[in-house]
Amino acid sequence: QVGRLYRKSLKTLSSWVIDRDIFLEEATKLRNRFDEERGCSNAKAVRLLKEGKAELHEFTHPDPYCVPFMPGGSLFMRNPPPPLEICFPDGNYPADAPKHTLNPDMSVCRPETGKVAVGSVLVDFGKKNME
Repeated sequence: QVGRLYRKSLKTLSSWVIDRDIFLEEATKLRNRFDEERGCSNAKAVRLLKEGKAELHEFTHPDPYCVPFMPGGSLFMRNPPPPLEICFPDGNYPADAPKHTLNPDMSVCRPETGKVAVGSVLVDFGKKNME
């Protein structure tokens, strides 16, 4: 849980800080805050986690940064490739034609990752994710 809180804190920090040098400086301060309490008792750890989650909620950015090609980003589905059925209506695909389909975030559809865009895909622009 501490690792997740630290990771979310860094992501929230990256939404607030634009300059990389300032981000690295603030990230070091954040890491020091986490390292100061390393090895504390369980009761104190539970209290610190609760306080940390409250502080993270307080500093949550209203419009968090997202990768440009992900849902909510400026490049999301900007140039999606047309389906092969439209490019080659006769069904004669060239040998070098891609044999995979793409998700709306332009990643390759793979059943093992759980991201398979078959049919309609719900893109939640409020949460900026693809479900």
